[in-house]
Amino acid sequence: MKNFFKIFSIVLALIAFFGCEKKEEKTKVYVGMNADFAPFEYREGKNIVGFDVDLMREIAKISGIEVEFMDIQFDGLLPALELGKIDMIISGMTVTENRKKFVNFSDSYFNSTQVILVNSENQNIGNFSDLSGKVVGVALGFTGDLVVSKLPNVSVQKFNTASDLILALKSRKVEAVVLDYETAKNYAAHNQDLKLIQSDAANEEYAIAMRKDEVELLQKVNEALKKIKENGTYDTLIAKYFD
Repeated sequence: MKNFFKIFSIVLALIAFFGCEKKEEKTKVYVGMNADFAPFEYREGKNIVGFDVDLMREIAKISGIEVEFMDIQFDGLLPALELGKIDMIISGMTVTENRKKFVNFSDSYFNSTQVILVNSENQNIGNFSDLSGKVVGVALGFTGDLVVSKLPNVSVQKFNTASDLILALKSRKVEAVVLDYETAKNYAAHNQDLKLIQSDAANEEYAIAMRKDEVELLQKVNEALKKIKENGTYDTLIAKYFD
């Protein structure tokens, strides 16, 4: 019996030890993003830069955490989060009711909408209803993918990245693409042969995604976002990346 209690005590001690290890405060956080979504995240040489990168660095400063960015294809971000390969996602990710079933979202940090890009000579498409009967490109997992897939009589072509999507449009493999406004505007500004068509599509909110059990991390991020918006840092970043 004495041996039993001795063994039982050791087991309890091990449980307590490893339990404490699990609850230990995070100091390094792996942040997933898809670096093909300018001006939010994109590559300059080997470096990932952009609005989301700068915003996350400011959040890290205030929160006292170290961040390491990981470039992952957009439709692989949520699975990577679920598997624990990353701790959060900041990648122009739209808050949806379906995603909220699996992750916690921070407070919103940006509002956007969906728009259409066509080749500049295209006169047949002026709004979403004109996409009927057309071949339309979307980036896999993006909000545009969800929006276009619901439209009637549209032939949807899905691409892995936004840059692949734009190449398909320029090479006439698709007649139009649907993208988030700021990214589409960025492509139109750098490609004179493309034309941006704004729409009355509903606004959407971008937020930072975390696992459901990361309650303390979520609180830190929200507190940091609030300070960044109050102290003028947010406005400075907006002016840096957006007209």
